[in-house]
Amino acid sequence: MRILFFAAALLLPFVARAQDAPDPARLRADVETLVGFGTRHTLSDTQSDMRGIGAARRWAMAELSRIGDACDCIDVANIARGFDGPRAPDGVQVVDILGFQPGEDSHRVVIITAHIDSRASDVMDFTSDAPGANDDGSGVALVIEAARILSQQRFRATIVYALLSGEEQGLWGGELLAETAQQNGWDVLAVLNNDIVGNTVGQDGRVIADRVRVFSEGIRVSEDLDAQLARRAAGGEDDGPSRALAKAIDGVAQDMPDGLDVFLVRRPDRFGRGGDHIPFLARGYPAVRFTSGVELYDAQHQDVRREGARVFGDTPDRMDFAYLAKVTALNIAVVRRLANAPDAPRAVAISGALATDTQVRWEPVEGAAGYRIHWRRTDDADWTESRDITGTEATLEGVVVDDHFIGVSALAPDGSESLVTFGTRGRR
Repeated sequence: MRILFFAAALLLPFVARAQDAPDPARLRADVETLVGFGTRHTLSDTQSDMRGIGAARRWAMAELSRIGDACDCIDVANIARGFDGPRAPDGVQVVDILGFQPGEDSHRVVIITAHIDSRASDVMDFTSDAPGANDDGSGVALVIEAARILSQQRFRATIVYALLSGEEQGLWGGELLAETAQQNGWDVLAVLNNDIVGNTVGQDGRVIADRVRVFSEGIRVSEDLDAQLARRAAGGEDDGPSRALAKAIDGVAQDMPDGLDVFLVRRPDRFGRGGDHIPFLARGYPAVRFTSGVELYDAQHQDVRREGARVFGDTPDRMDFAYLAKVTALNIAVVRRLANAPDAPRAVAISGALATDTQVRWEPVEGAAGYRIHWRRTDDADWTESRDITGTEATLEGVVVDDHFIGVSALAPDGSESLVTFGTRGRR
């Protein structure tokens, strides 16, 4: 299997239009359209124009194509291969819909993703209605709305808008896209997986409309034992690339007026559960999951029904589209930052044992106009101090290496900042 990027034109001077805000009405309309396909189970009908996963995928592909035609900047394609397992014993063709917005560098990519498939109470039931409004129509609507807005700009990196199938059968759409990224040598700067991002009322009735959870791994599943021991020795358990991505998202959110608080959950996903970002983590790519601040379990993986006073089913009326618009705006702001930023430094070496100062060194990053050195005391979770420089080494006077963590990010000419690379032991 292979996939080719369309040739990307050189960036031209771009006069930014007034930035559109995500529209709750458009988000609602897209979710209601998805629900209207009845079921989007991965094993459901692929031929009908009105019902099933095939109709939903064709609609989503048409939406991305329409956006791409309007800006002449998004190329739409799909990738597919067969999977089988306990939830598809006879096998199934999993199809991912992809929109490529080429940047100056076609192989540096930021991926924003959601899964288009849905399910009923019985995971093998592919004929009953499975509206999947919040899980994960919310994420699909977010990705399409992000494409509408981000298509108004040009970026250094390529943006991939990804709508995945097979999540409910075994994260197969995520596996297919991560496999494709690896086989084609993409430099994946970040994966933003949006799954269940449109509700504000929880199972116990509590309302949480002011925050979104972002899940990220600390110790990397992709690291071998020696690398894990080295990270442990440096104290970098909380500063792997995915955790750095989560912290960057938190920083972006803090600069957004009337935005959301980012609740950093320091585990790869919800307890005992998973999402389409997991296959990317397995290959060493920075990846996180966005999920609403509270969940309504009666609206997840449930047949639509009523049992006494209790209502089951994942329907649009249980969603908060103003909230979904805020999660969408946060995703867009993160993509803008990372798609305009240089790569993060590949490695940062620190030294200073038996000294009161710390030396920091790293290799130059292509396209970087400068660098930002971050540091914090070892009892802090987030960076508290920083210094911008144009070189690739510095001495932090009075910063005792035993008592501080240190990292470095790369800066674009417009100030867009890469992820922070955590500093580890360098030569004395």
